Amino acid sequence: MRLTTQLHDRDNAGLTYVYPVVSRRSRGVSIGVNLNPNNACNWRCVYCQVPELIHGKGPEIDLGLLKTELTEFLEAVVHGDYMQEHVPEDSRRLNDVAFSGNGEPTSSPQFSESIDIVLDTLRSFDLLPAVKPILITNGSLVRSSGVLDALGRMGSVGGNVWFKLDRATEAGMLEVNSTKIDPARQLGNLRLAAQACPTWIQTCMFARNQEAPSEAELLAYLDAIEAASKFDSPPLGVLLYGLERQSHQPEAPELSALPEAWLRELGSRIEERGLSVRVHP
Repeated sequence: MRLTTQLHDRDNAGLTYVYPVVSRRSRGVSIGVNLNPNNACNWRCVYCQVPELIHGKGPEIDLGLLKTELTEFLEAVVHGDYMQEHVPEDSRRLNDVAFSGNGEPTSSPQFSESIDIVLDTLRSFDLLPAVKPILITNGSLVRSSGVLDALGRMGSVGGNVWFKLDRATEAGMLEVNSTKIDPARQLGNLRLAAQACPTWIQTCMFARNQEAPSEAELLAYLDAIEAASKFDSPPLGVLLYGLERQSHQPEAPELSALPEAWLRELGSRIEERGLSVRVHP
């Protein structure tokens, strides 16, 4: 199977926990680690590409199988011909191993142990710090037992957190992420994550029923960006992206991509509030 930025199927390598993608945000090959093969998440973002998404947490993980899958896949990528056979020529660079998958990774009861398996395996291939461990998270569970310590271990070897912040009002987060989390608490979670490990904010912007987010929503979001820029350990910047792949949520027919010019204009406004930005239309 030839990989593209549109193909992020979790079973494209025929494995349980490990899958490769060509990531437009990481600008190369990302090896995904899926700790939620049960398609369970504590949020339900309307743009989510996971089919048959359910509310819940990750299941018990077969840590031995995770170790085996990651080791064998890295062997194929690093010492075999996987890149030549499956990856476009301009993307044949191993960038990271990313905890993402079909739900919120930090909901896994073995999240901390899974982090250690990834770090140990990357060390065994002498890939640190060139190949980053990355956590892609909604950030809502960073205060859970062991999570911040695990993020600290990631940060100590050059890892990053990508922390979801799509909206910054109660109404906006309920509409986009189907969560009732207090925006102030979420901003506090971002502060904790950034203290533990270098952190990027990741933001998805899109039109709904042909309408862009309201100016009131954008101003609340920009205020949150400005507040984050003043943290003692501020985020590295913002990964601002639009829709590229089809949502599998009921709201999918209502969603559409915004023009690149719109995203870049928002990127300029973000930079005015104190954080750098990378735009991925």
